[in-house]
Amino acid sequence: MVDADQTFVIVGGGLAGAKAAETLRAEGFTGRVILIGDERDHPYERPPLSKGYLLGKEDRDSVFVHEPAWYAQADIELHLGQTVVSVDREARTVRLGDGTVIRYDKLLLATGSEPRRLDVPGTGLAGVHHLRRLAHADRLRHVLAALGRDNGHLVIAGAGWIGLEVAAAAREYGAEVTVIEPAATPLHHVLGPELGQLFADLHAERGVRFHFGARITEITGQDGMVLAVRTDDGEEHPAHDVLAAVGAAPRTALAETAGLALVDRADGGGIAVDESLRTSDPDIFAAGDVAAAHHPSLHTRLRVEHWANALNGGPAAARAMLGQTVSYDRVPYFFSDQYDVGLEYSGWAPPGAYDQVVIRGDAGKREFIAFWLREGRVLAGMNVNVWDVTETVQNLIRSRAAVDPDALADPSVPLASLIG
Repeated sequence: MVDADQTFVIVGGGLAGAKAAETLRAEGFTGRVILIGDERDHPYERPPLSKGYLLGKEDRDSVFVHEPAWYAQADIELHLGQTVVSVDREARTVRLGDGTVIRYDKLLLATGSEPRRLDVPGTGLAGVHHLRRLAHADRLRHVLAALGRDNGHLVIAGAGWIGLEVAAAAREYGAEVTVIEPAATPLHHVLGPELGQLFADLHAERGVRFHFGARITEITGQDGMVLAVRTDDGEEHPAHDVLAAVGAAPRTALAETAGLALVDRADGGGIAVDESLRTSDPDIFAAGDVAAAHHPSLHTRLRVEHWANALNGGPAAARAMLGQTVSYDRVPYFFSDQYDVGLEYSGWAPPGAYDQVVIRGDAGKREFIAFWLREGRVLAGMNVNVWDVTETVQNLIRSRAAVDPDALADPSVPLASLIG
């Protein structure tokens, strides 16, 4: 039992933190719940920032996890626009930037991640953007609309999920788009060359220009405004605005100064947590983008930056904070929307982990399911414009069953029949 006079502090005002606070109350915790976020906005979900909200198809209020009034109704104490500058593990306190000290009995770090920066001359120009926060999306909406009206040109550094989703949005606004990517295809390190080319074709058909095998070396400008982007192969690309979409880094500084165990950046970085999302300190937990968790089913340590991990990881950490037995073994999952293509990806198949890709359906029509296999076992699956199969795909991954690739590729064979 958890005493009513205990205080649980959540550092991080994103989806993971908000869902953790919600779960604490839903599970009957009657002590103090304090949620601290360094943004002034109430906790919100990030996928709309590069999808519906960026496109102007969803209003601003739709992105918030709860209505603002919910926090008072649930007796959640909010400290918005506040940064936690230190954790004193011995005293079990956190110190805010304004000097406020708050005692905790249990602490959840849900500090998320931040965009990686381009380390080149010219990044201080007014037309250089990142997309991670709601304020970034607010600004980028206006930028894309203006580029569309004026036939302006957006250069995107990076052909990952954020880069491609913004490219799709920019084209829908009518902007000219060039994507610069060091790899040979978009999403090369996520999907491999087989599926990466599909996304290159999808965007090229909509007028996106790709420049593969190159890196930005300089952003040039005049009077504080962007004029062009130069790459390491000597090319120059005209630009009115630049989006840096070169990945994200977990925000581990607070955990590091507190002396918590971390994972090396070469191994993905993040705060090291066990399968119950507990850190090296038994009273401190971590969830969401920042947590590098031991996955009991995949037998490895994973740090997952996608929406579903925050949605499910926050509640799992909350239950562990309450003393419940938790084994966080969700199959990694994410989704994307680009033009008329929607997809869901489940599993984990990093470069070198798989030895075969199997396609079920018609890749040419972009209505198919792709499977990544190793020694006949499904590691990951991605359904493209095919729906209501995610649960079955995830069950197939969990089963670790050896499957017949021909049967896997045959749409007439029910997927569920292949689960061992």
